[in-house]
Amino acid sequence: MTGEGCEPCAPEPGSFAVDTRDGRVGRVMGSVGPYVQLRAPGGGAEWECPPESVRPAPLGEVLRARVREVNREGRLP
Repeated sequence: MTGEGCEPCAPEPGSFAVDTRDGRVGRVMGSVGPYVQLRAPGGGAEWECPPESVRPAPLGEVLRARVREVNREGRLP
C-alpha cells in the first residue's frame, strides 16, 4: 500500500475487506500469525490472506455482501 503514513495493517474483525489477489470480498474474522482470516459473506470456509493483499471493501461491495448474508440467513430452517 502507498500513501501518507500508510502501511499494511490488519483490518478490524467484523469489517469487510477485499482480497486483492483474486477480488473476493470477505468478512474479517481475525488474524493468525501474519495472515488476515476472511470468510465469504453468508458463510463458508475461511481463507488466509497476507495483510499487504487486503484492502477495505468499497461501500457498494459491503452492501452487496450484507444483502447476501441476510438472504442466506432467511433461507436457513
